[in-house]
Amino acid sequence: MKENDTKFQAKTPDFNTEATEKIARLFPELVSDGQIDVEALEDLLSPDLEDEESNEKYEFTWRGKKEAKRVANAPAYNTTLVPNKDKSKNWDSTKNVYVEGDNLEVLKLLQKAYSERIKMIYIDPPYNTGHDFVYKDNFHDSYQNYLEETGQLDEEGNANTTNKESNGRYHTDWLNMMYPRLKLGRNLLSEDGIIAVSIDEHEVENLRKIMDEIFGEINFMGQITTVNNPRGRSQDKYIATSSEYLLIYSKTLREKE
Repeated sequence: MKENDTKFQAKTPDFNTEATEKIARLFPELVSDGQIDVEALEDLLSPDLEDEESNEKYEFTWRGKKEAKRVANAPAYNTTLVPNKDKSKNWDSTKNVYVEGDNLEVLKLLQKAYSERIKMIYIDPPYNTGHDFVYKDNFHDSYQNYLEETGQLDEEGNANTTNKESNGRYHTDWLNMMYPRLKLGRNLLSEDGIIAVSIDEHEVENLRKIMDEIFGEINFMGQITTVNNPRGRSQDKYIATSSEYLLIYSKTLREKE
């Protein structure tokens, strides 16, 4: 290939993309969910605009947070728990209940019967590794349409189970999925109840922040490191990991006597 062939290519550069990459390299703190945070950029370029009497405060927010709160408070639509006695064991005497269905809808349906009655909740949510499923919640339509609208099913009815890191809403989609479920889970806990949530390095920081908000920082009991791959032979790009995490919160942490 001639030298000129490499200098003068038919494809023109994407200047917007190149500018974004340059800004990201210089100021990584301005990048959120793979995009430049314009407000943060303005703050960086205009330090003199800072007001000593501003109402700025520490907070954790993301696009869609208000909607996530609304989803947590909205009632379940067109669904009900239906007993399946044929698949049940000791229906008349058992004290156990196994519920199968969409977890958000089930959590909503359990609110009336089990509010403040559960002593321990364990959650193993999607870790948001780029392969597990993350979706938006909307229950104003039929369940089938809901699955299609939120991308859980493709046009042929097959399950869609990816949330690629290239998605501009990679973290926000995950947060919007988790927030209402954790909020509803707290409602189910008794006053002496606890909740434990498994997670890995992809979202452990975000999970800690939303659980601090929902359960209260004072009710954080601890973060446990669990070994899930002793030889550390994971497929991570740079450093092989061998551990995951378990975040534990109480409903109401009692002071030590």
